[in-house]
Amino acid sequence: MAENGMDHGSEKKYGQFHRRVFESNAALFAVAATVAILIGGIVEIIPMFTPAGTEHSEAITPYTPLEVAGRDIYVSEGCYLCHSQWVRPMRAEILRYGPWSRAWEYQYDRPFQLGSRRIGPDLHRVGNKYPDAWHYEHMRDPRSTTPGSVMPPYPWLLDDRIDPEDVRASVIALRKTGTPYTDEDVAGVEESLAEQGAAIVARLATAGIETTPDRSIVALIAYLQRLGVEGGAELEAQGVEY
Repeated sequence: MAENGMDHGSEKKYGQFHRRVFESNAALFAVAATVAILIGGIVEIIPMFTPAGTEHSEAITPYTPLEVAGRDIYVSEGCYLCHSQWVRPMRAEILRYGPWSRAWEYQYDRPFQLGSRRIGPDLHRVGNKYPDAWHYEHMRDPRSTTPGSVMPPYPWLLDDRIDPEDVRASVIALRKTGTPYTDEDVAGVEESLAEQGAAIVARLATAGIETTPDRSIVALIAYLQRLGVEGGAELEAQGVEY
């Protein structure tokens, strides 16, 4: 008798049945695979039509143009391949990262940056956890801020510049997907970039770092410092405990 309760004779017969019915019948196998895919798709789609899957919160606002630019850099550099943005409802994660992530916190994330691996830490609540200068140095040389880090450096972000017209195009694209940007928001992209960028540059200057508002690193810092801040504040206001 085999350990799983099936004797070798029954196991052999099951294998023969599987090969005879499925592996030798392409049409039946295709139908079975299609049914399995449909069931899996339905299980994923149905929650999006439930109140929990579509809930919104007035506490979450759309990304600013500079944060949009930073998010585009985050995606183009493949940061999501090593970092998640999803704190799971598990005690160990809540103790390390903070309250578990709610669906409404992602209402303006198109597409979501949940990620699938954690070679690096989760970033969903990294906003305001470190000063701007820390992020600047971490991107320049990760091991200068985190000894032993396996993250590669991104020194080109310190020199590359963002194009306001590219950012405007991203804002327009997001508006088409439902993000409530106004005509004034679209027209004022360049002014918004300069204003928020100047504030970050000023904070970096206090740490002895000189740069300009149009650098890619400034946009990425703006995006990272936004992550989880509004959602965390709303959860705190609701009295959610870690």
